[in-house]
Amino acid sequence: MTIAVTTPTGHVGSRVVRLLLQAGVRPRLLVRDPARLDAATRERADVRRGDLTDAAFVREAVAGARSVLWVDPTPHTCAEPVETSRRTGAAVADAARAGDVGRVVLLSSVGAEKRHGAGHLDGLARVEEQLDASGADVLHLRCGYFFSNLALDLAGLADGVLTTSADPHRPLPWVAPGDIGEVAAARLLADGWRGRVVQAVHGPEDLSFTDVAAVLTGALGRPVRLNAVGDDDVRATLRAAGLPPGAVEGIVGMTAGTRDLVPEQPRDVVTTTPTTLAGWAYAHLRPLLA
Repeated sequence: MTIAVTTPTGHVGSRVVRLLLQAGVRPRLLVRDPARLDAATRERADVRRGDLTDAAFVREAVAGARSVLWVDPTPHTCAEPVETSRRTGAAVADAARAGDVGRVVLLSSVGAEKRHGAGHLDGLARVEEQLDASGADVLHLRCGYFFSNLALDLAGLADGVLTTSADPHRPLPWVAPGDIGEVAAARLLADGWRGRVVQAVHGPEDLSFTDVAAVLTGALGRPVRLNAVGDDDVRATLRAAGLPPGAVEGIVGMTAGTRDLVPEQPRDVVTTTPTTLAGWAYAHLRPLLA
């Protein structure tokens, strides 16, 4: 069984790699910089060095794989995030269409089901559509809001402020990246699914940003207050940081376009994962803010 993993040093990919190794699988890892992998992992994996935006590299690196975990490498700061995600994802979709790979597990997101009007999430929708049209077995993991996104504003949290343009009182699914990795690894290893499958990964409970501020106050041992801002405030901040217009709208649109979204899949035993925000924040955020 050959399983190819993209972005194997990321929050999700690194967990997938560890679980595959523990399951006795020698994974094929597509990575830009192999030095970012620890020595023990490099020894136990088939490492392919290259850029995921290079279609020729992707086609060659995934050829012959039974399963591929595709994680879109497009940064939110990209000038044309949706088109870049579509163009990059085309390589793995073409490989699936040609029969070079048996099936693909896509790290997607809640909100991709809208297809249009959700900022950079529309890029994941384009990749979903490409894979759906390939004729291969495909699984879209529609994940909730990553706990790790909180670490993007450590300076704010250090000052006791959690800033968001989301509805501060609307509960959202929040999930630990490691839990997503566990679901992805289980699906990559399992042989019982076929066709087009969508599976949400919602985390243990839905939380509003008001709830999150309260959880962080307890987990971090310091008061954290919520600072609710508007979409135009976010635009101004991103423009001041030098981001191009397409990146600005891609980021703003992810929140603005999903503000009233009800996820396509409900919370149930399959979509719920165990790691709590309080436990994750204590283990991961608290040391960063010490």
